Amino acid sequence: MSSAAGHPDGNLATRLAAVLSTCGAAAEIGDLVRLSGGASRQTWRFTARIQGVARTLVLRRDPPGAPRSGVHLEGALLTAAARHRVPVPEVVAASDDPALLGSPFVIMAYVEGETIPRRILRDEQLAGARAALTGQCARAVAAIHRIPPEEVPGLPEGDPLEAVGTLLWRGAQPHPAFELALRWLAEHRPAPSGRVVVHGDFRNGNLIVGPDGLRAVLDWELAHVGDPLEDLGWLCVKAWRFGAPKAVGGFGTVAELVAAYQAAAGRTIDGDALHWWEVLGTLRWGVICIVQALTHTTGAVPSVELAAVGRRVCEVEWDLLELLHPLATGGGLGDGRHADAADDQRTGAGRPGAAGGFSDVPHDLPGAAELLRAVGGFLTEEVMPATEGRTRFLSRVAANVVAMVARQLELGAAQRAAHGARLAALGVADEAELAAAIRGGRLDDRYREVVAAVRATVADKLAVANPAI
Repeated sequence: MSSAAGHPDGNLATRLAAVLSTCGAAAEIGDLVRLSGGASRQTWRFTARIQGVARTLVLRRDPPGAPRSGVHLEGALLTAAARHRVPVPEVVAASDDPALLGSPFVIMAYVEGETIPRRILRDEQLAGARAALTGQCARAVAAIHRIPPEEVPGLPEGDPLEAVGTLLWRGAQPHPAFELALRWLAEHRPAPSGRVVVHGDFRNGNLIVGPDGLRAVLDWELAHVGDPLEDLGWLCVKAWRFGAPKAVGGFGTVAELVAAYQAAAGRTIDGDALHWWEVLGTLRWGVICIVQALTHTTGAVPSVELAAVGRRVCEVEWDLLELLHPLATGGGLGDGRHADAADDQRTGAGRPGAAGGFSDVPHDLPGAAELLRAVGGFLTEEVMPATEGRTRFLSRVAANVVAMVARQLELGAAQRAAHGARLAALGVADEAELAAAIRGGRLDDRYREVVAAVRATVADKLAVANPAI
């Protein structure tokens, strides 16, 4: 078995061996590999030889030095979930003592299967799994909702809409599109449909899938007590479709999800209420992107992945505008109605072409944008094919960041001019003042203009962050 001496995480293998020895048997640790993904939590796979028998295990922990995120509850949640027949990995050890492994952690049995969403949605060998996955997810969510909250003491509980708004405003980043969503959510809030244990992050990307379908539900760090429709609405958020057309994780329809959940949970789902939770989930994902980016920019956890997540906020803004538009035909905020899409699609001033206005003068050729394209090409054509695992994943992230900066250099000047003109037309000085005006209702009588301006600004940000959308 390979040694972990000289591993970039120092004596993590030695510490793992010590932790497992407290479970009743000395362990030899080897093949310690950090897995890709997990922007907020570290995930490691390793082998542990205990009493001559090798097991593949998985370590999940907070990044050392990061604020505690509740990983100490994950072991208790997984244990309770297993009792209620939720497909989850076996818990081997868990602790919130940072002295053991540098931060709170849970160690689980490794479950064979696919977790990468794009493979789950496209691999021919998983075609049968995709056909069964919606029903399996619905039944798993129903089983989670059967866990009595008192079985897992310490789970947080609160108003999710208030929490999202507080997180947004605490980040001190004005987002008028998010303010529009907050106003709509406050005005259309449905009655509660229950009080249950909510997974909080049940989606494609946190599932282990094999040819037989769902094998395990992962990543319980956001679990809490709340409304059962929260998990269903979150599963429908567009970000978790990963480019596939079907509304539920890219693999199923809302009708299939609702029918299977109702049959498993014995609970009737109101369509309007589910839509409300999908809107809230979409907004919540946008705010999470802001928080994760701040983790990088403040220096708490430097990460190219977290930095890139910050530029996904505009994707969420666009998704929110698209979600809210079909609900009405125009009018004021008090009616929860929104401007016609024909007025403000991502064309014209809302999405300027390549003629940007950035100049490299007085610098020599190649220009800054071309230099960035060259670095991006090196990452995608040479680094990625020569690497694997997390290094390959982060190379792809870095290449996307480089391409993003190149587009901003080309389009930025024209976009700034158009953005300034839109703000001036509304009589506000900047995004912060526009967000405050939306929040306070000062521009309710100009709602159509506000939506058109916000949509055009989000379109400009998308043209830089992800023009493929």
